[in-house]
Amino acid sequence: MDVVALVTATVTGLGYELVEVERGPRGRLIRVFIDHRSRGAAARRGAEITVEDCEKVSRQLSYALTVENVDYDRLEVSSPGLDRLLSRPEDFERFAGQEATVKMRVAPGGPHGSRRNFRGIARFVDGQAALEVDGNTLVLDFAQVDRARLVPVIDFRSGK
Repeated sequence: MDVVALVTATVTGLGYELVEVERGPRGRLIRVFIDHRSRGAAARRGAEITVEDCEKVSRQLSYALTVENVDYDRLEVSSPGLDRLLSRPEDFERFAGQEATVKMRVAPGGPHGSRRNFRGIARFVDGQAALEVDGNTLVLDFAQVDRARLVPVIDFRSGK
């Protein structure tokens, strides 16, 4: 069985969103990043993945991987962190208004020339992921996005 498909089915079956699955060298490590399913941007911003969430998913994945005879040494389940991966165009809708970095496989051209690395504000325009950069909106061809992540925001004054 395809490990990513198994992990996806298990995580979504538990009511979480699968953000990313990483496989270590020789497939001995399986690292899984989970988040709460989107319930709208305003509702999502207050929800955080807890240790209990990770434990619940880890326990269920351990059972599923054993049943499917997947050979691995270590399973890690974690929140996506402050620099959360934006792995789907819908993530730009969910996190619209937040700062993000995007690395493109191919330079988009136009007013951005040969640049491939961008930092700007996540947007969702006409059903497509976009990034507001220097006052211009760059609509992203998501097939050409190599990596997109939120820029971590840490406010030491608020205690969070």
